[in-house]
Amino acid sequence: MKTNSTVAVFGRINKYSLLLITAAIVLATDQLSKTWIFQNLPLDSYFYPDSIRVIEGFFYIVHIGNEGAAWGMFSGYSLWLALFAVFALFVIYKMRHTLQLERPIMQLSFGLLIGGIVGNLMDRLIHGHVIDFLDFHFPFSIPWVMPTGRYPSFNVADCGIVIGVLIYLVVSFLSPNETPEDAPAEDNIRP
Repeated sequence: MKTNSTVAVFGRINKYSLLLITAAIVLATDQLSKTWIFQNLPLDSYFYPDSIRVIEGFFYIVHIGNEGAAWGMFSGYSLWLALFAVFALFVIYKMRHTLQLERPIMQLSFGLLIGGIVGNLMDRLIHGHVIDFLDFHFPFSIPWVMPTGRYPSFNVADCGIVIGVLIYLVVSFLSPNETPEDAPAEDNIRP
């Protein structure tokens, strides 16, 4: 016989199922790819033959330990970045109603974001750095971003974070007048 608390827990899981499934897919894909990189390529394998040439002069699979955030910013602050990730997850949880996570598009957006945050957080806790492995070289340069034409290496978690944020921004700009009061009514299931 199910208790009321069991029904409430399953109700919350069902209510956020797209978010949870999306986060799980991003996290699993991220961690499986990083495990393969960790086991098959030496750390700091920027160049061939240590790296894998996918498209000569353009796309390589490498193994880089990033102790910072995007583009290596805040390098050496891995513990603080891990604490910030935990804080960000807590804020998302506490603000889930304000963020309209009942909406499927927001669940997709935050599922990508949460999966990416957790993936990089796990790297920091396990390895002391984030494993980056997707490495692109372009025939042009952009000052401050890629002055040599080489885009900073990244991973699946980073893709989830960037795409999740972009979806959130696009949805926010397309429906700027919708407030939490305009959102669909919540059911009475609360944590």
